[in-house]
Amino acid sequence: MLIELCLIACAWLVYGVLHSVFAAEKFKSLIERRWPSFWTAYRLIYNLLAIVLLQPVLWVTYQFQGAPLWHIPSWIAWPALVITIAGFVWSLKWYDGATFLGLRQWRDQLGPDGKCEAFRLSPLHRYVRHPWYALALLLLWTRDLNAAWLVAAIIITLYFIIGSRLEENKLAAHYGSAYRRYCRRVSGLLPIPGRSLSVDEARMLESQAHQDFETMR
Repeated sequence: MLIELCLIACAWLVYGVLHSVFAAEKFKSLIERRWPSFWTAYRLIYNLLAIVLLQPVLWVTYQFQGAPLWHIPSWIAWPALVITIAGFVWSLKWYDGATFLGLRQWRDQLGPDGKCEAFRLSPLHRYVRHPWYALALLLLWTRDLNAAWLVAAIIITLYFIIGSRLEENKLAAHYGSAYRRYCRRVSGLLPIPGRSLSVDEARMLESQAHQDFETMR
């Protein structure tokens, strides 16, 4: 079983590394230079590849599940599932779905990141910097886990920690000191009491980010 668990860990690690490499600015610049015809469809292809490459990783994980390690009671599992789904659906109101999927970039002949949108803090962003990661972690760690999924959960959690930092470096470059100040005030993946923003504080940071962006242009 140890060999199978190592295989599962390697599969998730390779998937995470590839996902991060494909999202890196240097790699995207390479694609723009070498294959400019794919540039406007890059985000769309990136998302499709993420789905396709995930399938063999899931297959390996389900093939070698092993014995259950612990059971999460239903009074925890079901509320966590409801919170995750509700939080995700509600948060979509503050995201541009067409840009996230890459359809807008393909349609309007834009780069993979589209137009640089204004810095906006949704209600969930006032409590955690990466709401979707936080919701995914809630769902991941409130399920029954066997050996295979425990390994997968650990790797996925590490990926969220590292990936969120890489993402924040790009956001700080776009939005300047306002985003760095936001990072100091609000926790990254787990809500922490005392580390949140009021509505007025969020609006002030959005205004400062806009001023910083105009200054850097």
